[in-house]
Order: sequence, then C-alpha cells, then structure tokens
Amino acid sequence: MLMRIDHIGIACHDLEEKIALFSGLFDLEVVTREVNEEQGVKEAMLRIAGDSYIQLLEPLSEDSPVGKFLAKRGEGVHHVAFGVPDVAEAMEEVAGRGARLLDEAPRHGSMGSSIAFLHPKDVGGMLTELVQAAKPR
Repeated sequence: MLMRIDHIGIACHDLEEKIALFSGLFDLEVVTREVNEEQGVKEAMLRIAGDSYIQLLEPLSEDSPVGKFLAKRGEGVHHVAFGVPDVAEAMEEVAGRGARLLDEAPRHGSMGSSIAFLHPKDVGGMLTELVQAAKPR
C-alpha cells in the first residue's frame, strides 16, 4: 500500500524564514507555494529528491489546526505523509484494519494531490497523511 515517504510536514510561525533556513542549509529548491484555505495554511513544498519533499506550513489563523498545533507544541514536525497509488482504496484498507480516519473522503492536497489523514492515536501517536499524487498532464 505505501509506496514512499511523500513529505514531512513542518509547522512554523514564519514561512519565509523557514524557507530560507531549509533552502540555505540543505540546498533545497522550492517547487510550489500555495494557500490552502480549507486547511488554514500557507505552505511551501521543497524538493528533497525525486518525489520526496519537506512541506513547510504557516497557519492562516491561530484557530486553524496548524495554529493550534503551534500553540500547544511549538514549531517542528507536524505530520508524515506516505504516497499511495489510490487514496480512497488506502483509506478503506486502513479503516478495515482498525485505524480511524480524520477525513470521510479524500480531499484536495498540495500540488493537486488527493489526501486523507489518519488519527494519530491509531498510528503510534503520529499524525499520518495518505497522499495520491496528481496525475501528470
């Protein structure tokens, strides 16, 4: 089911500051920047290699999920995302194995992907995202 680590999501207070840090320290390229109103974040995807990324997340408000995470835990790793061939199928499979889903259906993710989150308590305390990459044009 899992094909790769798609990205590691990192919550931050200042997106531009963290872009400068990660691109300068690790020589990473910013491949996209987006505002995702549904998830309440500004984000940047920095390519590590191939189809693996670091996703930097700045909340649009303090009451967004990432805003609440920052208030409670501070900056750092927010989630780990795994690439899957079919996110709806993966959701059904993990739910059948007892994991709770935070999403009832796949939703829009970064770079045109389809995503779903799993409850951290059912994945060893780690917020886990399933990602089906957008089909190439």
